[in-house]
Amino acid sequence: MYATLNDTKLYFDVDGAEEDVQNGEIHHKPVVFVIHGGPGGSHFSFKPHLDRLTEHAQLVYIDQRGCGYSEENNPETYTLENNVADIEALRQYLGLSKIWILGHSYGGMVAMSYAVKYQQHLHGLLLAATSPSYRFLDKAKKYIEANGNEEQKYYATKLWQGNFQSEEELQAYYDVMEPLYSVASQSASATGSKVKTKRSYQALNQGFGGFLRSFDVIEKLPNVHVPTLIIAAESDWITPTSENRVIHENMPQSAFHLLKNSSHSVFVDQRDECLTLIGDFLDDHR
Repeated sequence: MYATLNDTKLYFDVDGAEEDVQNGEIHHKPVVFVIHGGPGGSHFSFKPHLDRLTEHAQLVYIDQRGCGYSEENNPETYTLENNVADIEALRQYLGLSKIWILGHSYGGMVAMSYAVKYQQHLHGLLLAATSPSYRFLDKAKKYIEANGNEEQKYYATKLWQGNFQSEEELQAYYDVMEPLYSVASQSASATGSKVKTKRSYQALNQGFGGFLRSFDVIEKLPNVHVPTLIIAAESDWITPTSENRVIHENMPQSAFHLLKNSSHSVFVDQRDECLTLIGDFLDDHR
């Protein structure tokens, strides 16, 4: 489905009923906006991994502007501020008074930024493998320098510089870096379930070559008073455990959980544990 909001055509997809009937009674389920990473990814990074969550919530998957099925536009508009504004516009468009937001990686940065500005419209946040500031960049660079092979160092440099020139070059980055993103990446089941989708190299360049270098919400997080679940991964190379702990230390109503057998792709590496944590958290905060 599409909605034209803030002068751009955004794609969103809804999975699961907002209300169902159990034992003759109507049960209302919360609405969760699902925000992908990148910048430049798409909602397909969550499919089919989150399907089971529809037992607990109605999911609204969103392709950020210029990403996935959403309309391509002037890359200069692919900003964090506009991503936040688009979420708020979609909330209003759908007539929802309050929402949950599930954000993975860069999606978590968007989610926190939304909370800083619009927490009155939030039931809570579900943050997975993310960071509250630009400081994750230096940690990731040091990790690649110490542990990356030559090909990984080559493509990582393109990431730091925001210097991808095509979708094909960006896809090559993810192919080369995949063993770092997921501890399960080499298994037959993981390989067979990979979905090749359009990635926006322009959006990624705007982020890593620009606004992510100054992104920082740490000092604003203590003012966010909504229930927040933080899921970190012990082997995460790009948004390491320490970054997620900073979020927990600064958010008054947050809970923290560390996945022991996962890297950045938490919904691939430890999907069942992630979904149980999120489902239980949603149920506990209805």
